Amino acid sequence: MKESEICSFIEGENITLTPVNSEHAAIYAKWQSLQNVRIYSRNIMPKTVEEIKKWLEPTEGRTKKDISFEIWQKKDVKLIGDCGVNDINWYDMKAFLGLMIGESEYWGQNICTEATELLVEYGFNELNLNKLYALIFSPNKGSYKCVEKNGFIREAIFKKDVFIEGEFVDTYCYSLLKEDWLKNRTEAK
Repeated sequence: MKESEICSFIEGENITLTPVNSEHAAIYAKWQSLQNVRIYSRNIMPKTVEEIKKWLEPTEGRTKKDISFEIWQKKDVKLIGDCGVNDINWYDMKAFLGLMIGESEYWGQNICTEATELLVEYGFNELNLNKLYALIFSPNKGSYKCVEKNGFIREAIFKKDVFIEGEFVDTYCYSLLKEDWLKNRTEAK
């Protein structure tokens, strides 16, 4: 795909977040089948391209609870992952962040940190949310370091909460309040 064909919604320094595109369903299905990618997203059942396309179809007549994006790496003009603001509770003004880098050669390059920063800014500034959450499994050190870099605080630990690779592991619940995020931004300037 050419850079001019990418429908950018949120621009970062190294990545661009675009609306999800059902034409990329085969790529999503590939990621959700890769053992090292799906392990922390809990995709334990294989998904077909048709199932992914159906999941991407808009739902009519309901309040939108999930806003999903593709993550494109700018330098290589390559689709490398997806992310979103999920399970939005519009009344209480809170939501969960979700993020997956499906192309492992892009791991360890601070792409998740940048994507999280973009999602946080979008969630607080454009969606006017008050609180964002991230649920992260204890073996996934890269993910909890990423949210900590973005100011999230570990609020809770759910002991032996999920079964991964033959053992029960903890789930960490992180959160970030808009007021704390604004304060941290002001102090950083």
